Amino acid sequence: MKNIGFLSFGHWSPSPQSQTRSASDALLQSIDLAVAAEELGADGAYFRVHHFARQLGSPFPLLAAAGARTSRIEIGTAVIDMRYENPLYMAEDAGAADLIAGGRLQLGISRGSPEQVIDGWRYFGYAPPEGQSDADMARHHAEVFLDVIKGQGFAQPNPRPMFPNPPGMLRLEPFSEGLRDRIWWGAATNATAEWAAKLGMNLQSSTLKFDESGKPLHIQQAEQIRAYRAAWKEAGHTREPRVSVSRSIFALVDDRDRAYFGGSDSQDHFGYIEADTRAVFGRTYAAEPDVLIEQLKQDDAITEADTLLLTVPNQLGVDYNAHVIESIVKHVAPALGWR
Repeated sequence: MKNIGFLSFGHWSPSPQSQTRSASDALLQSIDLAVAAEELGADGAYFRVHHFARQLGSPFPLLAAAGARTSRIEIGTAVIDMRYENPLYMAEDAGAADLIAGGRLQLGISRGSPEQVIDGWRYFGYAPPEGQSDADMARHHAEVFLDVIKGQGFAQPNPRPMFPNPPGMLRLEPFSEGLRDRIWWGAATNATAEWAAKLGMNLQSSTLKFDESGKPLHIQQAEQIRAYRAAWKEAGHTREPRVSVSRSIFALVDDRDRAYFGGSDSQDHFGYIEADTRAVFGRTYAAEPDVLIEQLKQDDAITEADTLLLTVPNQLGVDYNAHVIESIVKHVAPALGWR
């Protein structure tokens, strides 16, 4: 069995060719797609966060709204860029969204990727201390966030408060029990995957990864997952961790699918996501279901992971993306033992 969810970047464009022409469209359609995915039997609705972009940039109102409209499906992110976040304010937002969703939040966080503007986090009021990088700052924000969502009191109460306080030091409210175990780290390297394991975070691995060996993406990801699990075991955590990988997968079952994705490139690509960092970008899987099943059997990282996130072309509209999800759940997943 495997958890299957979708991952939307929430792109919007005023172009006449887009079904998602405004920020309002992107947000409302994201909620509608979460509802549709739940009805189709999918397990997760995940959203990518980018700032200064015509994409989904403010995750917690969206997560709360999707949580209120659904009852079973996991609601999550993949990922929130921690360079931009106030970890204490984020802890309050995350606690509230998780309570609204009934404990279904699966929050993916990360150091982030190159953004639309130079050092965009500076406009949010953040800068790394002297001698540290923006990645160091992101990991520090993450560590503070993880600490405060444990629910332990840390703040000295006012002796003359407006309202009566419970005894002892005060924690952030609202507190959501169990959220700490549902935080994921989006790791681009083996080292950060191992760091995430030591801190007790689940692992998300995307459709790209920093190239550490020249091997295909799925092999490098599988090696990353095994290194993560070894580090998790060494850290002595008592629960089983979760691992997700993201993929662009399209079952060609009708003429629309063939028109949109029939000519998709089926090879990994190597390039530079940052000026000095080579990355491997994953292929698109697009084929008739029987061919697709055989291709996916050869993907080592999907085999290693317990959760698969299907990246969806959200600008093609809710109905088509629901069809994309249904095609995988109905025509592909059973033959692979995922259902």
